[in-house]
Amino acid sequence: MTTSTGAAAARPLTAEESGRMDHRRVIEALTGLLLAMLTAFLSSTIVSNALPTIIRELHGTQSQYTWVITATLLASTASTPIWGKLADLISKKLLVQLAIGIFTVGSVLAGLSQSVDTLIAWRVLQGLGLGGLQSLVVIVIAAMISPRERGKYTGPISAVMSVATVGGPLLGGVIVDTSWLGWRWCFFVCVPLAVISLLVVQRTLNLPLVKRQVRIDYLGAALIAAGVSALLIWVTLAGNQFAWGSSTSLLLIGLGVVLLAAAVFVETRAAEPIIPLRLFRDRTTALATIASIAVGTALFGSAVFLGQYFQIARGYSPTAAGLLTLPMIIGSMVSATGSGILITRLGKWKSFLVAGSILMVAGFGLLGTIDHTTDMVLLGAFLFVLGVGLGMTMQNLVLAVQNTVAATDLGAASSTVSFFRSLGGTIGVSVLGAVLANRVSSLTTDGLSAAGVQVPAGSSSAGIGNLDQLPGPIAEIVRAAYGDATATILLVAAALSIITVVAILFIKEKPLLTTTGMERQRAEEATEDAKATEEAGSTEEAAPARA
Repeated sequence: MTTSTGAAAARPLTAEESGRMDHRRVIEALTGLLLAMLTAFLSSTIVSNALPTIIRELHGTQSQYTWVITATLLASTASTPIWGKLADLISKKLLVQLAIGIFTVGSVLAGLSQSVDTLIAWRVLQGLGLGGLQSLVVIVIAAMISPRERGKYTGPISAVMSVATVGGPLLGGVIVDTSWLGWRWCFFVCVPLAVISLLVVQRTLNLPLVKRQVRIDYLGAALIAAGVSALLIWVTLAGNQFAWGSSTSLLLIGLGVVLLAAAVFVETRAAEPIIPLRLFRDRTTALATIASIAVGTALFGSAVFLGQYFQIARGYSPTAAGLLTLPMIIGSMVSATGSGILITRLGKWKSFLVAGSILMVAGFGLLGTIDHTTDMVLLGAFLFVLGVGLGMTMQNLVLAVQNTVAATDLGAASSTVSFFRSLGGTIGVSVLGAVLANRVSSLTTDGLSAAGVQVPAGSSSAGIGNLDQLPGPIAEIVRAAYGDATATILLVAAALSIITVVAILFIKEKPLLTTTGMERQRAEEATEDAKATEEAGSTEEAAPARA
């Protein structure tokens, strides 16, 4: 017994035993994850510049334009905490593969859509897979790499995100501008990439499986998804399909509140809650969540409409519209990579979060001054400032949370932050989309009146869906209305970003840990086992005494 123990102690520990993977294995695993991340982000951004064309060809409306985006965000948002909790309980590799598979099926069916309503339905399926990929990649990286070392890998991660963010709109623009392809290939082109990423993940991602008793809170998951969906459907449709104060609005609000209240009740009693409420007792997690909601609302809600601004208001092609976002992407990539390296070197992260959030407010504020005639060089400078702020803020908010919570809660905590950021994004797209539509309608009416054109009843139908059928002078008035109205929603985004600054200022900085998520989980389990053994021993000693 002593000999075998000594031999075991003499040989090097495997990754499964130590909980730490060597650099080569981390790079191999990261390759598959980044390929999956590239596929996920590419699918999100490739549609942005193609949407105006898709809506025109399928004779959609501005409301449906918003819903094509919102449907995916809604599905990914509602499913994110579920994916995250499952990652704490079962194989992360299996979950990544499942998410890729769901996403692939959704992409194929979306590309076959014959109407906007059908497209929206299959975008929901895409969103389920997308939610898994976006949350699981962050969770797996946290398991493999310590918070202190993660800055070294920020460069490749930021590069993939930047390539996807730039390449998606560009690729979508090229596909739409190529007559023999058509917009459907914006969905089909992601399928081979997803299949390749599935094969690479199967070969390279070999995380040690920590066996735990699986207790999935199905009721909590259903209540959270249903409650969030009810409120988001209300936010999206109110003011368009029905009035804000109508009985339908009240019904959806009441349903959402009741379902979420029931979810909170269930989560307080579940053995393995989907969103452990104890996480919010931690100051860093609570404040990072608030900051993430504001970031998501501002970022997703405004970024979705930038492609529309470039194409509708400024008349650029989808390809050119993608190129015009380069300043923001370059700024984000440079600041994310630079701040990551400095965080690893210094072990400090809060100052980068504060600076990034302030630059976000500045960037959105500057963009809030644009109109349909703004100089494009100046606009590019504004986008660069915004990109620098986003690069220093988004990833580091998750890092701050992962550095604080217990290893067994890494998945739930990471996905909770992502969940609330996506929730904010979904609300942002819906609310800012409604603000944009109302502002466009108002400016269009004013423009037509100023031009001496009598505004007939139902003139609000003049918009992106039938822009190509409008007479030249009227189309120019509508384009100008879109350009001027975009500034309004960007100013709203700037105001929301102030919440991020305030929340980050109150976060208390904690030194970055140097152990990986796997190492921490091993140590926590060893502590629990030792405690259980000690308690069992105490019980056995007390038994004879009582006898």
